[in-house]
Amino acid sequence: MIRLDPATANPAAPPTVPVWALSPRGAPNDADAAFQAGAALGALDTLARAEHSWAGAWRQRLALRSAAASMRLAGRPEDAAALRDAWQLCPAGADPGPAGAILGAWRQLAAQPPIANADRLEKIVDQLGLHWDGAALADLCTEIENLATSRRSAPFAAAAIAAHIVAVRPDCELLAWWLADLVLAQSFRWPRPLPLLMTQVFSPAFRAEVGGKRIRPGEKNFERAVCVALVQAVAEACRLAAELSRRAEKLLAVAPKLRAKGAGDVIFLLLNEDAVSGSLVTKNLSRFAARRLFERLQQLEAVRELSGRTSFRLFGL
Repeated sequence: MIRLDPATANPAAPPTVPVWALSPRGAPNDADAAFQAGAALGALDTLARAEHSWAGAWRQRLALRSAAASMRLAGRPEDAAALRDAWQLCPAGADPGPAGAILGAWRQLAAQPPIANADRLEKIVDQLGLHWDGAALADLCTEIENLATSRRSAPFAAAAIAAHIVAVRPDCELLAWWLADLVLAQSFRWPRPLPLLMTQVFSPAFRAEVGGKRIRPGEKNFERAVCVALVQAVAEACRLAAELSRRAEKLLAVAPKLRAKGAGDVIFLLLNEDAVSGSLVTKNLSRFAARRLFERLQQLEAVRELSGRTSFRLFGL
């Protein structure tokens, strides 16, 4: 029998962004944009701090979305499905390739506290396929520390670090967006960052007019664009949280029906990962037993098959 924590089995419904903040006309000025962003981030704040049973899967799904958006910025063809394959089908300890490495950088952002030191940034820069020398990384850490003590509001601190990166290294915009989410989390003192802004980089929020040129970090109206983008990003993150909350509740509800040894390990992974391999092997679960368990979970409509394949299948909430 799988024992469940009643506190996480039926969590309250995730918050939503106020309807008035989601104005289809956008924000007419900087003050309105900042006010709307504040309302959206206020709704997200409680969720970012909570330890819901499905929070790990939520964060990693956001990381996947950001990595997929990163592919366009990096000039690569991979979509979310290809990125998921690059990560899940890569043998342990093997190189996941450039696309998989970028996904790894976003996964790390979502999984670790919002701390920026030279050693960590050196690894992230490498994963993103970029190159910075040690002295430049030390200066970057100082800039992040200065922002943390500046008491600048969170959206503007995120915009400031992105603008700083692009001003110093125009070829490192991908790092600019990664750090923007880290600085945002620092400003709110969240336990872990949420990958948000990268998903909006090519959205209307960063275009002065329909079909116009994309507003890059540091350009005119960039801070306002960041605020508008955050409203949309937070709304999407909250919708995803509500969706995963419902799916997790169903998974936890059927858990007592699972008699397979090792089923608890699989449920833990499903609640904490974007996807789990259908051929998973653990000390309590053979490949054959895992296949039967996932088939049972599918029959109970407690998981989804994410790859669309009949072999090398991937499952998730």
